[in-house]
Order: sequence, then structure tokens, then C-alpha cells
Amino acid sequence: MSGFQVIRQTFANRNYRLYVIGNLFSTSGNWVQRVAMGWLTWELTGSAGWLGVIAFADMFPTFVIGLMAGALVDRTDSMRLLRWSQVLQFIQVAALAATVFTGIVTVWWLLFFALVRGVLVAFNRPARMTTVYYIIGREHLSSAIAINSMIFNSSRFVGPALGGALTALGGAGWAFTYNAFTYLAFVVILLMIKIPPTTIEGKKKTGLWRDSVDGVRYALGQSGILFLLIVMLLDSIFVRPFIDLLPGFADKVFGRGVDAYSTMLALHGIGAMIGGYYLAGRGGVAGFTRLLVASLLLLALSLLIFTTVHVYWVALPIMFLTGIGFVIQGVAIQTMLQTSVVPEMRGRVMGIYGVVGRGGPALGALVMGWLSEFFGLPMTVGAGAVLCLLLWAWATTRQRDMAAELEKEIEESPSEAARRRALD
Repeated sequence: MSGFQVIRQTFANRNYRLYVIGNLFSTSGNWVQRVAMGWLTWELTGSAGWLGVIAFADMFPTFVIGLMAGALVDRTDSMRLLRWSQVLQFIQVAALAATVFTGIVTVWWLLFFALVRGVLVAFNRPARMTTVYYIIGREHLSSAIAINSMIFNSSRFVGPALGGALTALGGAGWAFTYNAFTYLAFVVILLMIKIPPTTIEGKKKTGLWRDSVDGVRYALGQSGILFLLIVMLLDSIFVRPFIDLLPGFADKVFGRGVDAYSTMLALHGIGAMIGGYYLAGRGGVAGFTRLLVASLLLLALSLLIFTTVHVYWVALPIMFLTGIGFVIQGVAIQTMLQTSVVPEMRGRVMGIYGVVGRGGPALGALVMGWLSEFFGLPMTVGAGAVLCLLLWAWATTRQRDMAAELEKEIEESPSEAARRRALD
């Protein structure tokens, strides 16, 4: 079956088509808000320190409640939780827009709304990923995740441009208003999606904290899941933060301006979209462990070249390759996590995935940014590339065993079979 046929089969699912439309609205709106939030923070304070504080406030709640949010997903209907989190995010950003239009906005209001959004995202993320599994099923999950990745990377072009235009022409309030409407549109679309409740029947409920601890024990006790989380964590800390350091490379290393920075980001995004299209057309999880390990080697070698050959025109194709490597790694890890976890632990494992996925790059950017002040950008990113190479060498020793663990067919549970029959 050709790649296009696999994608066409994925889109044949009415519920998934609706989800993609809603996700496209929501993702573009988030980028619009991200641009407006940063610019408004700068207008109010003129402080780079406050930019970091606001960004940290957006991610910090995931560290604190991400695991418990995943536990809540496992003990309730993930679609219902997703809908309510979208409604609350709509209220949050609408209130933020109101503070701007009324002129009462201060940086402390921005900090408050960033924390509120961070709490809501901590619940929204595992609910969203779990719901996608129940919408599309195991067979087309890898294709669906790859398509979602393509949407995310395409919105990286449209969202920031739209956010900049709205902020420049009408002010940050109109950018926040636009995002409020995207949340509302997604809520309406989610109400149109009809799937059976995703609550796991017959599960004994304990406290959220106990459920969270059980989820961590489960993840650490599964060799395949633990392997994926280790790869994701180390790569998030030592490799992915180089994207946050690109402005420094454009200026200090290549002697160019913001146009070079945006061009590098664009080529990175194009590579991610092409990699996403390739994965969307594969279907299934067979061979994903091999692709994951290969992506580590691709990223390690690409960044070693990037940090040793200080030529801008050489950096451009490297950025394209890193985009491919990042999307292969991200789709492979999320797909294999979703297909290898038992249903009653899916929300908690996705909660752990969210903690690592948001926390790792934030910690890595902080550490690598600090180290680059002492050792320079090329040496710091180059050291991360060497560590990635060592990670690849270790992963190759585990590749065969992990493929047997992560790519095996798991028998469908009675509850999942009932849901599939209801959707057919």
C-alpha cells in the first residue's frame, strides 16, 4: 500500500477528519498567542528576564501536576476532560484579552494567566493524546501522529506571521481574541466527534497520588517504555535546546541577522514536514525502533558538522536534516508508547511523556544557554552532539531487544474492541 493510500485511509475516519480541523485551528492560535505574549511582556517590562519568567510559568505546572493529570485521564472520560480543558482555556485567553482592552494589564497579570494556561495544558496534553488513540485506533495511530506533527510544523510558519501581524496592527488584545475563537472552534468540533466513553471499566480507583505513583512504577518496570523515556529525556536535554540557541548562531557565529534565523527555522520546519509525510504513509509500528535509533545518529552527525563548519550555507541543509531527525524521533516515541502501554495506564504514561517533553527542553535550554556563556555556542552544542552520539551507540546495543518489545502486536482489550465495533 502506497504512502498516500495510508494517509487517505486515515482521513477516511470522520472523527479524525474533524479532529484534524480543530487541531489546526488550535495550534495556529497557540502560536499567535505565543508571539503576542512575548511581545506584550517586552513592551511592559523591556526585560529579557521577565521573558524567561513568563515562559517558565507556562511550563512549570507540568512539572508539578503532569503525573497527576495523567492519572486523572485514566480514571475519567478523556474526551470529556479534553472538551472541558478547551472550554477553560477559552475562558482564560478571553479574560487575558479583556485585561488588555480595558488597559488594566500588567506583567503580573501576564504571569497569572501564564500559570493558569500552564495548569490547563498539563491536563489537556495527556487527554488530547489519549483521545487521539481512541479516535483513530492502533492500526492508523502512527499515521495520525505524523499528520499531527505536520500540522504543528506547518503552523510554525502561519501562526507566528499571523500573530506578528495582529499584534502590530491591532495590539496584543486582538491576537488573544483570535486565539480565544480558535479554542471555541475546537470545542464545537470536539462536540461533533462521537466516540464511546473512554473510561476503563472495572478499575479500582484509589487516590490520584497513588495512581500517579503506580503509573511511574509501571513505566519504570517496562523495559521498552523505559528505553523510550530515557532516549527522549537525554535527547531533550542535550540536543533539542540547540533550536533555542539559533539566534546566537545567526548573530555571533554566522554574522547575520534575523533573516538568517528565520530561514534556518523555516528549513527545519520543512524537513519536519517531509519527515512527517514519510511517517504518515508508513502505517503501523514495524521498523520504528530502527528509525528511532537512526535518527539519533542523524542528529549527532548533523550537529557535529553544524558546530565545526562555521559556514552559513552549510548550516541550511543541516537544519533541513535536523527537522527530519526530530520528527522521526518524536513520532516514533509517541507511537510506540501509545501502542505498547496497557489501556488502564495510557493516560499516566502520556502524562509522563508530557512532563519529559515539556520539561526536558526547558531544562536543557537553561543549562546549555548558561554553559554557552562560558564555552561558546559551538562547543556547547557540539558537546551535546557528542553525547547524542554516545546515546546512539548505547541504543544500538538495545535495538533488537527493544524492537521485539515495542513493535509486537498486543491483543485488543475487551473495552477497546467494544469501542472499535461501536465506531465501525
